[in-house]
Amino acid sequence: MMTAPIKIMAILSARPGKAAELRALLDTMVIASRAEPGNLRYDLWVDQADDTRFALDELYVDDAAVAAHRATPHFQAYRATVGDLAERSSVTLNGLSVA
Repeated sequence: MMTAPIKIMAILSARPGKAAELRALLDTMVIASRAEPGNLRYDLWVDQADDTRFALDELYVDDAAVAAHRATPHFQAYRATVGDLAERSSVTLNGLSVA
């Protein structure tokens, strides 16, 4: 059975006064997540209209790589603190027509 890449997209809006802390947390996640063997992409973006709103664009080789990511100490630390720093929404996506 062939495995398929998994995309995760998250939008994080910093709570008042928490943008710098959120950015620091996200920068830490970028470095650690890019080093994971199943990670293909982990990019951080900032909204042009609101510099307190960030987007994470993640790509993993398969569901097992996503599960491995979620089990890492850096992800567990992120999940434990991100709620205090931001409103967060995310979607986990399967590709339909991807170039």
